[in-house]
Amino acid sequence: MLFKKIDELKDGMRLARPIYNKNGVLLYERNSKLSAQSIASIKNFGLIGIFILEPAEPVPPMTRDDIEFERFQTMTVFSIQEELNTIIQTKRTGKMQIIAANIIRAYGKLNRKINFIQNLRSKEDYVYKHALNVSMLCAMMTHKMNVKLEEQLDAVVAAIIHDIGKLMSANTDSTDKKYRETCFQKGMELVENAFSSNKGIKRCCVQSHKVLGDFRKGKNTNTKLIVSARVLLVAELFDEMTAMGLDGEPASEVAAIKLLLENPEVFDPQVVEALMDSINVLKPGTCIELNTGEKGLVIRENDENILRPMILGFNDNIILDLSNELAYGDVEIVDIMKTMDNRYIMDTTLLKKQGIQFEEPEYVDAPEQEYIPGM
Repeated sequence: MLFKKIDELKDGMRLARPIYNKNGVLLYERNSKLSAQSIASIKNFGLIGIFILEPAEPVPPMTRDDIEFERFQTMTVFSIQEELNTIIQTKRTGKMQIIAANIIRAYGKLNRKINFIQNLRSKEDYVYKHALNVSMLCAMMTHKMNVKLEEQLDAVVAAIIHDIGKLMSANTDSTDKKYRETCFQKGMELVENAFSSNKGIKRCCVQSHKVLGDFRKGKNTNTKLIVSARVLLVAELFDEMTAMGLDGEPASEVAAIKLLLENPEVFDPQVVEALMDSINVLKPGTCIELNTGEKGLVIRENDENILRPMILGFNDNIILDLSNELAYGDVEIVDIMKTMDNRYIMDTTLLKKQGIQFEEPEYVDAPEQEYIPGM
């Protein structure tokens, strides 16, 4: 798999992932070949680039949940972009309640874990995609925590709006702390005007922002946070660490969860537990790297400590039960092996060969290769 910028696309390249429009309508299916006409059409979508398959490369497997996840993200990020820009221009909300309700309807009622796949972000769309992912995480975590619908809605809305101040300047990626704080304060002025009837939205954003800012400075100030702020705090840091950008490698989900678990005085353990109950991190078949330098795959999850599952080593096919800390206390998972487009590398075939029982995902077959027309 290769990432190609829009200007590098050529006739005959095959799509590694589907492409949807802002209404969630499938435009181009995975495994379809690009034509000159479709390339011209894709250039109008505002994409940085797309992932394409190498000539003999098979199509990566996707479940129905994965496909719906991608469709929902594409559709909702456009809605969030329009809504945040509306608030900046009018100082009033437009469809915020509808957007938040849709996120809760889709991901705030799930009774299973999902694959939370990070999409590529640019400086231009970072705020919108960050807002979407953080709000989806907030919806899932508040559901696992059985919070009231009102508090769940507050957490999701705050997640959507919390970074709006960054959109009020062209220099959205500035690392200057004073400048970033000024942007945040301007954003909170907007939030106060747009959500004057619900003070909880601003309170959530302010509390989470302060605690996260202090944590980055090496201070711990997490005291008496409201529920929505405790949830937003965890979701925001997790997404920031694991976000996929053009510059540099994102931290693994394992590293992000380790950091959250190692700082219980800042990040509420109940919220972190809800995060781990919401997304797949180390399910059977996941290929991993150990701190010993060895690679292997997960063969059994550990419900008590998801970071210490049972591993099958690739080098000698020896099973390492990381839950047995007396034997393997110095062995840790340091990373998850992924494809270029940030999807977990899975090897369920090896599990079957070893006679290991597991719940195999139901994958959706990719269509046969065909040229796709322009839109």
